Amino acid sequence: MFAVTNSVGMFGMNAFPVTVEAELFRGSPQFDLSGLPDAGIKESRDRVRSATSSIGIKFPKGKVLINLAPANVKKSGSSFDLAIFVALMQAMDILPLRMPDCVFIGELGLHGTIRGVRGIMTMVMLARKNGFREIYVPLENVREASVIDNIRVYGVDTVDRLMQHLLDQSVIPPAPHYMPEIPSTLAGLLDFKDVRGQFKARSGIELAAAGGHNLLLVGSPGSGKSMLANRLPTILPQMTHEEILETSNVYSVAGLLPPEQPLIVQRPFRAPHHTISSAGLVGGGSIPVPGEISLAHNGVLFLDEMAEFNRATLEILRQPLENRKVSISRVSGTAEYPCNIMLVGAMNPCPCGYYGSTQKQCTCTQKQIKNYISRISGPLLERFDMHIDVDPISYDEFASKEQPESSVSIRERVNLARKRQEERYKGLGFYCNSMIPDNLLNEFCKMTPEAENLFSKMYIHYKMSARTGARIKKVARSAADLHGNELITNQDISMAVQFRGFDSKYLQ
Repeated sequence: MFAVTNSVGMFGMNAFPVTVEAELFRGSPQFDLSGLPDAGIKESRDRVRSATSSIGIKFPKGKVLINLAPANVKKSGSSFDLAIFVALMQAMDILPLRMPDCVFIGELGLHGTIRGVRGIMTMVMLARKNGFREIYVPLENVREASVIDNIRVYGVDTVDRLMQHLLDQSVIPPAPHYMPEIPSTLAGLLDFKDVRGQFKARSGIELAAAGGHNLLLVGSPGSGKSMLANRLPTILPQMTHEEILETSNVYSVAGLLPPEQPLIVQRPFRAPHHTISSAGLVGGGSIPVPGEISLAHNGVLFLDEMAEFNRATLEILRQPLENRKVSISRVSGTAEYPCNIMLVGAMNPCPCGYYGSTQKQCTCTQKQIKNYISRISGPLLERFDMHIDVDPISYDEFASKEQPESSVSIRERVNLARKRQEERYKGLGFYCNSMIPDNLLNEFCKMTPEAENLFSKMYIHYKMSARTGARIKKVARSAADLHGNELITNQDISMAVQFRGFDSKYLQ
């Protein structure tokens, strides 16, 4: 008897349709799998055999052949277990032979339970795209799967329950479409009203948030660099529906979506330790998984103590920061992950941390200071649109009774600036100033004659590279959006140049 059913395979974030074919032959008992399965799939023979016995069905005595098509694509993972089981039941004439509109995904337990798998959201999206009408997924993944509309999603916990449904003995209702409300408040989050002083740094962070710019904070220990960076997500705009699905998709593939809330509705904030490996930062493995830079997609990647990171690890960031995606090539294929992020770095100016400080004497030699700063290469430094010196606050600022501005009011200004950008770039494939492609820079970063003259003088005076000049234009465009200016003015250019850090006492 010959039977066919459908499933979905994954490599990185790339889902592909898989046809599961089953055929029974007379002869000595044997269970063969073909179609380039990995070790995890080959082990499904034992799981399927045990699950079949758990519901009182005798396993076929002859030869069982399962083929996963297309046969020229390597397949991995345990998500094909359920489709193999269904195909086997069809070949044994227990289930209907043709279910062309159905897809089956899930890992089997030895007693017939169906366990959750990674990447369900991506798989369901592909099933819908390919015209399938029904998809059967593990019950623990059903909420995540039901985020995708226009396809009936069924959550099943055991093969016995699935069999009853497919034989019309006890029907499982399809899961309702799930979309959580996006919280409009910042309750329970950190707030800028807790930050005393640091007026320049606060202004710089607001400007970075308004345009989605990369930011480097340099200062002595205890000056407030981490405190400022940790509060950046509280002034970023709410995530759009598209951003929620994109980010949740990455977390689904990584297996990091919580079952009770299978969508990422707050902008990610990832702060890996400086001992992280290259693969941990950008992704890797024999079957590539997302790294921290992709887990921060549509959010913030914060590298604290940046000079302590392995230099080779940091250098890997250069290309992803430009392309806003990570490509990881392996023998079995290439996985591509998105990484549209705001990169925020924080570092001390020297090994002891007190070079340039007015409160404590630095104990480092000039050579030590130079070597410490040079751990961050020039090309990587150039990819930070803004460099801000963060000095310790005075006692008067620390003891002040005046209430600092809250994240809510700062966020309102950022939202207004972002709305101007969304209108300006509608239909162009990008939505904020940091993403303006070079060929459209002159079109969207128009200046007043006075600002053009000031920019040319600054460009020559500071011996800027073309990349630096382009990034200053983008930051100036963000300053203009915050100030409500249609054209970039002198004030906007001055603000962008000031926050570029040409006169930084730490980075000279």
